[in-house]
Amino acid sequence: MTHITDLVSTYVHESQVSAIKDMAMRSAKIPDAVSLTWGLPSFQTPDYIRQGIKHLLDNDIDAGKYTLPDGLIELRERVVTTHYKKTGIKVDANKHVLIGAGNMQGLNTLFHTILDPGDEIILTDPCFASHIQQIKLFNGVPVYWKLNEETGWQLDIEKLPELITEKTQAIVLVSPSNPTGKIFSEDDLIKVGNIAKAHNILIIIDDPYSDFLYESGEQYFNLASVEGLQEHIVYLYTFSKAYAMSGWRLCYVVMPEELKNEALKVHDATMICAPRISQLAGIIALSDEGNHKEIFSNVLSKRRDLIQNRLDNIPHVFDYQKPQGAYYVFPKIIIEHENSNDFAIDLLNNAKVAVTPGSAFGPSGEHHVRMAYCVDEDTINLAFDRIEEYFLR
Repeated sequence: MTHITDLVSTYVHESQVSAIKDMAMRSAKIPDAVSLTWGLPSFQTPDYIRQGIKHLLDNDIDAGKYTLPDGLIELRERVVTTHYKKTGIKVDANKHVLIGAGNMQGLNTLFHTILDPGDEIILTDPCFASHIQQIKLFNGVPVYWKLNEETGWQLDIEKLPELITEKTQAIVLVSPSNPTGKIFSEDDLIKVGNIAKAHNILIIIDDPYSDFLYESGEQYFNLASVEGLQEHIVYLYTFSKAYAMSGWRLCYVVMPEELKNEALKVHDATMICAPRISQLAGIIALSDEGNHKEIFSNVLSKRRDLIQNRLDNIPHVFDYQKPQGAYYVFPKIIIEHENSNDFAIDLLNNAKVAVTPGSAFGPSGEHHVRMAYCVDEDTINLAFDRIEEYFLR
């Protein structure tokens, strides 16, 4: 008798749903569970975007139609202006900009475009869990570049050249980092850029969190702003976090012209285009921003203070390093345990608190958990009330 799994790709069958979503789905089945697992902002999409879309739905007869595969030209032109403001680098809307359905889909397109079986992508370790998953699904090999936890999850530049082989296609960077909240230094990032250029490989910058820097704003540096690296940089910016548009599924990608020409083949075959209604929302978002990002950041800063205060109350359970940006903290599990996955499942089943096991974020993530503080303060407090009670038993 043939089993369905006999017909499934080996790479898909051996893969797993992201531990982030797995824990979120597990917690959804437990009545009254509280979740710190998913990086889903609690904020509502800003009013100026929602009101603008209401108007367009009533007045734009094309609002429900396809766009060209690389996106609406008005949105791509606004991206050109926005990218120049961020980086000082001039790009061309037609040659360099692709509109995608969120950074996850944009990265999916890129990995599909650049990976042959056995090709390698260098990931910081810890890294974003879904990057590992996506690379493996395209028969690629994630190569882990261990960060230095003792120095606050700093890049170990000396180790990077040793990881580059003839199979290396790219290095993926997220700064501020998911899951650690680390902002990588300008000096280190420029060194990474020079190493990548010397080895003729790409640097893929996945940027969901650069609008959430708190008091560390002066430390942030966008490597896409370096003249001379444009042919080696792919920059992805998502609207999900800073515009509270996670469900709209929208991003923009700035990349070398030749790479865009190749990536369009994949994007068109798998997506056709990002949803037009979301692209219209993106045009509105980039047109008149107001002060919502500052408001979001201030709220998140207070939540970061709160979750740090609550962690300080249980030093026998967790040790942590203060996140500089994004909205995650990545504490080390101090209390006796076997592994982070069992710890997280036990915490969910017995204390009704969901966190993400650190092992999902690479080998160096083991014996840690990721906690998202983008949820409201009541949720943070309830989660830690339960954690404190559980570990007093």
